[in-house]
Amino acid sequence: MPRIRIDAVLIQAVIAGALSFAHLHDLAAAAGQDGWKAWAYPVSVDLLLVAAWRRMRTTADNRAAWAWFVIALAASLGANVATAGLLDLNDVPAWLRILVAGWPALAFLGGTLLVHAPTAATEPDPAPAPAPPVAPAPEPAPDVTVERAPEPAPELPPAPAGEAASEPAPALAVTVPPALLDHARKLSETHQATTGARIDSATLRARLGVPAPLADAITAQLT
Repeated sequence: MPRIRIDAVLIQAVIAGALSFAHLHDLAAAAGQDGWKAWAYPVSVDLLLVAAWRRMRTTADNRAAWAWFVIALAASLGANVATAGLLDLNDVPAWLRILVAGWPALAFLGGTLLVHAPTAATEPDPAPAPAPPVAPAPEPAPDVTVERAPEPAPELPPAPAGEAASEPAPALAVTVPPALLDHARKLSETHQATTGARIDSATLRARLGVPAPLADAITAQLT
């Protein structure tokens, strides 16, 4: 079974509400509002206080709510002070009778404005900006190793007359890297598909950027 906890603040609120309720009732009865009408005045004041308080907690622009809260609080405090012996309840002045008689219309106006006042519309969060398109990474160029062709041998002066001509020196062999040969074969196939003719050594040399002997050796292997 849950234990009942006595809250001092709650007890204080009940006592203060009961006393304020009674003072408002007594003042309304002294101002000529007898019967059930005198009991309705405290309810009207307390409801306006609650409506103004809720409005202040739920909106940013609460100047109107503060105004109606002060009006309801002044009505409650005024009744408490007026019934503390400062006012003869058997001879209520005419201005106070007018205020008590006009309170229901004033409370209705305040409650209607507080409940039906438009609330500040919250702006929606801006949509996140789309990410910029990412350019595709360029395809890596084929790893081609170009071996430098050996320098051509210098031309020898012609042998003097009467001497037997020596045997010609054998031409140096040019080594073509396999990767370079594969790349040249692709260029040759593309060139033949485009022009209908085999690629020649000069064109291959211009495409690959290699020396003439190496281009001749590659062309020989492509045929």
